Amino acid sequence: MFGRRRVDRQQRGAWKWAEDVSTTHVDPPLNAPPVVRQEVEGLLMTHPNPLVVDGDVRACGTCGSYRGWVVISLRDEVWLRCPAGHEQHEPGLDTAWYDRHSGPVTQRHDTYDDGLRDLGH
Repeated sequence: MFGRRRVDRQQRGAWKWAEDVSTTHVDPPLNAPPVVRQEVEGLLMTHPNPLVVDGDVRACGTCGSYRGWVVISLRDEVWLRCPAGHEQHEPGLDTAWYDRHSGPVTQRHDTYDDGLRDLGH
């Protein structure tokens, strides 16, 4: 059941990028790398109009912007990125909402920044 959603996303063309995760420095072995490269799969889409969730218009908690969002579906969570680059978790939305509102993904990118650049952000 859970594997099917992953297969469906791969068939649609999921966005993939690598995330740098710093490790704590506690006398690692001589050949241990200082940075771990972790593959993260996510989906991105633009939402230019105000985003209404449960009857409320969502606004950026930092700058107050309420339109021009990039909606990010990542690890069974939905995040919002305002035009100024502030990101916030949106608990009122889930991946099912994202799947209903997103169009087909036609490109893959190696990095999150490449995906944002392709969307014009």
